[in-house]
Amino acid sequence: MAEITVRPLEPDDWALYRAVRLAALADAPEAFGSTLGREQALTEDDWRERLAHRSRFVAEDGGEARGLVGVVPAGPGTADLVSMWVHRAARGRGAGDLLVREALRWAGDHGRPRVRLWVTEGNAHAERLYARHGFQRTGLMQPVRAGSHEREFAMVRPAPRPLAPAR
Repeated sequence: MAEITVRPLEPDDWALYRAVRLAALADAPEAFGSTLGREQALTEDDWRERLAHRSRFVAEDGGEARGLVGVVPAGPGTADLVSMWVHRAARGRGAGDLLVREALRWAGDHGRPRVRLWVTEGNAHAERLYARHGFQRTGLMQPVRAGSHEREFAMVRPAPRPLAPAR
């Protein structure tokens, strides 16, 4: 098996982004605020626009896309981690950790050290992944999408506190 790597997606990667996003929606439809049907209807321009205005990262293993994460500005000092998904073939191999680290790195580099996300209720694997990276439940809950019976809970990774000056 090859080493899993993570790289940013650019607008010219739209077809790869589309393929991975549709695979995620087909694999775990209950986990996303969008639907497979809605996103299958998007045009090339729509996919390019998403990549032009949002930071997306893909995990690859031997040239095969094996995961996806997005990070978007969400207010002063805050970013939202969105669209996280790891292909079954890469689960348990560190792809999720690599994707989360890359999203956190991007957020910190862009002055957004506080990162929020939503996790579908019952997805203990995802919750453990995020907890390893300092995320904690906030107590907020909401439906995954309008009309959905599935619910999701919010988690946040607070901005790191600055170190006190040495005495």
